[in-house]
Amino acid sequence: MLRFILNMIKIGCFAALFTGPAQAQDLGPETNLPMPRFVSLKASESNVRRGPSLSHRIDWVFKRRHMPLQVIAEYGHWRRVIDREGQGGWVHYTMLSGSRTVIVDQDMLALRARPDVNATENAVVEAGVIARLGECNPAWCRVTAGGYKGWAPKSVLWGVKPDELRD
Repeated sequence: MLRFILNMIKIGCFAALFTGPAQAQDLGPETNLPMPRFVSLKASESNVRRGPSLSHRIDWVFKRRHMPLQVIAEYGHWRRVIDREGQGGWVHYTMLSGSRTVIVDQDMLALRARPDVNATENAVVEAGVIARLGECNPAWCRVTAGGYKGWAPKSVLWGVKPDELRD
């Protein structure tokens, strides 16, 4: 335990050990935007690097335009992102968009006319579909996919925080 505390002191996290959860939301050092936060992939292909520069090795390539990603760190023009499986790395900020999308995690998900399990089905979407994120209340979000709009339970969407509200 002492070694852990000493390591926390070295990296400037000692106060967090004793103050409990942060009261204010953490902000990115480069953008002053909330951290972590969700974004989407702007390009149809984007290199994912081991570190925040062009000299770092490319570990893989994201190949799904509009895929939601979570920004977990910032360094200069680089953003450390993870996908829904927790895989990620460093991506140049120009490859990312603030437009919000989600991935459907439930197969044959009914998009409803209202945020109610008994509402009329507008469409049915498969697991893995990327949808544009709209309004969110505590339990439901309005999404658009393939020209169809409807409400989906927030619990089956990756790319939105459980407590997130959107107008």
